[in-house]
Amino acid sequence: MSALKSSTVKSSILPVYTYDQPILRQKAVQVAEINDEVRQFIRDMHKTMHGADGIGLAANQVGDARAIAVVDLSEFEGDDRHPPMTLINPVITAYSDEKDFAEEGCLSLPRYRDMVERPIGIQVRFFDETMREHHREIGGFLARVLQHEIDHLNGVYFFDHVNAIRRAMAFQKLKRISLDQVPTSYPLHPNTSRGSVRGSGAKKHR
Repeated sequence: MSALKSSTVKSSILPVYTYDQPILRQKAVQVAEINDEVRQFIRDMHKTMHGADGIGLAANQVGDARAIAVVDLSEFEGDDRHPPMTLINPVITAYSDEKDFAEEGCLSLPRYRDMVERPIGIQVRFFDETMREHHREIGGFLARVLQHEIDHLNGVYFFDHVNAIRRAMAFQKLKRISLDQVPTSYPLHPNTSRGSVRGSGAKKHR
């Protein structure tokens, strides 16, 4: 885990891609090296996440295919135990047998939330922004957030984990999101797929 160092370089808020835009179903591409452009992009990701009052963001949510995610729980219910994290090429290597349910939301699915069952603990391997490798065993809410963001990098939405009935119930919500009809406090990338919601709007996962 590594917190971003302070920098005089300005960062930008990037528009968020919303449901049914193709990049959100694509598997992310591994990052081979870190350069100034990647470091700037990571700063932009953190600023975008904070600007949207988010606690996690994957690169494909801002239209970039690289395997990068950022997470920050430091302002979530006063949780200062976890400094901001940058995860490059993250892979979950093990899951706990025990699971629980909790409500999840997503910047790419504005105003849509649902209960999702996930393992309560994981083991994860990732690189930080200096390309130093980390192996971590993580539990609690942070484990849930990391699973959510790494899912994004594998082309998976959180609603892929809910049952078929609840996915069907969400159909109209997803359609409105895909038509850019849900207002947000953060900038969105125009949805060029324009409401091409198929079936329940979800592919099966696990």
